[in-house]
Amino acid sequence: MVLEKNSGAQQGVSNLLGRLSGLRRILFIFVLIYGFLVAIDLLGSSFKMVGKDTAENLISSLDNPFCGLLAGVLATVLVQSSSVTTATIVGLVGSGTVPLHIAVPMIMGANIGTTITNTLVSLAHVGRKDEFQRAFAGATAHDFFNLLTVALFFPLELLTGVLQKMAQAVAVHVPRVGGEYPNPVKIAVKWLSKHIQRATEEILGWEQGWLALALFLIAIGLIVVALYFIMRVMRTLMASRIEKLLNRSLGKSAFLGLIVGVLITVSVQSSSITTSLLVPLFAAGLLQLRTGLPIMIGANIGTTITALLAAMVTDIHGLEIALVHLFFNLFGTLVFFPFERVRMIPIWCAERLAQLAVKNRALVFVYVGVVFLLLPSVGLFVYKMLQGP
Repeated sequence: MVLEKNSGAQQGVSNLLGRLSGLRRILFIFVLIYGFLVAIDLLGSSFKMVGKDTAENLISSLDNPFCGLLAGVLATVLVQSSSVTTATIVGLVGSGTVPLHIAVPMIMGANIGTTITNTLVSLAHVGRKDEFQRAFAGATAHDFFNLLTVALFFPLELLTGVLQKMAQAVAVHVPRVGGEYPNPVKIAVKWLSKHIQRATEEILGWEQGWLALALFLIAIGLIVVALYFIMRVMRTLMASRIEKLLNRSLGKSAFLGLIVGVLITVSVQSSSITTSLLVPLFAAGLLQLRTGLPIMIGANIGTTITALLAAMVTDIHGLEIALVHLFFNLFGTLVFFPFERVRMIPIWCAERLAQLAVKNRALVFVYVGVVFLLLPSVGLFVYKMLQGP
């Protein structure tokens, strides 16, 4: 029954998009982006309403970078979108609720959590041995790339704070909302945001804590809906072009694959869509891992546009964490991409795991459950218990 309802809803969305012309779809995208920015502003406002004491209690379990890393993984797995997680982190940092040094590892965790989507997509081929081995290896290559990047930069960041320092140095030179010059985006976003806040307050008439919760839920709802429709519309607009770009990248240089990954992800506003589209190509043997991995690496860079977009309506701290997201993925690319032998490390790990998974399918569920759910959940629980009441 639930599946039928979901299928009916998706069919209704498809019918709606089918009735829109190309120009109307583009205009629809601009409306959705506007709604997304309003949601980010509402998110920041909701946390500002909570007050200092409540805010401190809210982040009391996130006063450790390792805890922030685990929270980033788990949050992204639960919402199935790194775009939603990073946009939320930008809003929280911009409102002063989450300190920057905790948000940096949360961004790293979001990079790990987002790879679960294409790993789950590969399970559609589990009934066919050869297809599944290629699909699972292709999907988990992205997992291992992000895991290795975090394993390298997380301790480096703890020791030096290099990402945070670079982001802070660059952010002061970037024109942003809240500067000396009027910003038409901020004016338009604030106008609707204020009207929503006033309408919510008039309708509910609750105390400030409940009003903040209501605005938070409204903001999260708008973010999820806006990103969902943006991805659906962009997919319909770009589907044929994506196919052409992928076919042209086959057999070409790794750098071309990187650019393709960036362009596709910027277009569809989701690295999960880009990487998930590659899984069937891996399964069919049409795309080799060494050709597909650069596209996935490019998707990591392209997905940072969401956080940068969200930072348009936050203060300088929101921009700083958005830049951290960009620098983290750029540096990860610089480490693994230029040298083929280094780039082959996540590929080798993925192929070995796929070989073991074909021999024992239960290993697939153990891998997904332990890496994406059990480790972050248990880690957060243990840390909270050690902290005490």
